[in-house]
Amino acid sequence: MNIYILPNLQKDNSGFYVREAVKILKENNAELSMSEKYLTDFSDLNIIEFSDEEKLVSNCDIILAVGGDGTILKASLAASKYDKPILGLNCGRLGFMCTLEHNELDLLNNLCKNNFDVQKRIMLDGEVIKQDGSKKSFTALNDIVVSKPPHSKISDFEVSKSGKVVTSIRADGLIFSTPTGATAYSLSAGGPIIEPDMECIEFTPICPHSLLSRTMIFSKTSKLSVKFFTNSNECFGLSVDGVTNDDISSKDILKISASDKYIKLIDIKGGSFFDAVNSKLMRPLKAVMEDSDNV
Repeated sequence: MNIYILPNLQKDNSGFYVREAVKILKENNAELSMSEKYLTDFSDLNIIEFSDEEKLVSNCDIILAVGGDGTILKASLAASKYDKPILGLNCGRLGFMCTLEHNELDLLNNLCKNNFDVQKRIMLDGEVIKQDGSKKSFTALNDIVVSKPPHSKISDFEVSKSGKVVTSIRADGLIFSTPTGATAYSLSAGGPIIEPDMECIEFTPICPHSLLSRTMIFSKTSKLSVKFFTNSNECFGLSVDGVTNDDISSKDILKISASDKYIKLIDIKGGSFFDAVNSKLMRPLKAVMEDSDNV
């Protein structure tokens, strides 16, 4: 088995967990590789091939993302391009998409024995059509977020499906997410949890100025477009998977649809999504319930 390792060295102790993972994987005769930009940080690991990232990802069987959800998002574009599954090793805080915690490294033995499940996750394609006709495209695993201009009190948005207006709404912004991203920003904005292997597009307004505005769920085949209206000359903000993208003017149009690309996430324990919902998202509630049981 050929495993490409992508570490996030901004996470505490990630370097230590990379080395521990390497020991276990080499004991299972795995071939390991890492981008040459990490050669200085891991020069002591002479059992690893260091080379060009694009080349290594295209040749590997599995990507091991050591960090958190952000590390998986970073790996997602290359992984989807070459149809490579990702295993997330959580060294951060939430790590919702990571199915392996840093204190469960012994489960890497299952990886080398092909004893794991693979979940296929839908992605989103976005395209900004500028006033001059130019276009910019991008792909997201979690979400595409539009926010009002920084000094504008509030802005108006018009969302259409296949040319028909779905809603005209006044809000601080809009979130378009995949089921994977439903447990991220959209959840904080009041959106529901969606089982991640479903194929749909979730639309959640941010702080809508309405008592009736709710999350909408669109089918995978939906072709959505967004128009923008503001009394300010400033541009709207656009972020893709939490990374700031180009600004959007009120003369531009945003197109959103399901991508033909997918991401494959390895579930090394089985049923990890619902375990994560209960252990990570429900943690405060569980703590209250446990305290009440002890009274």
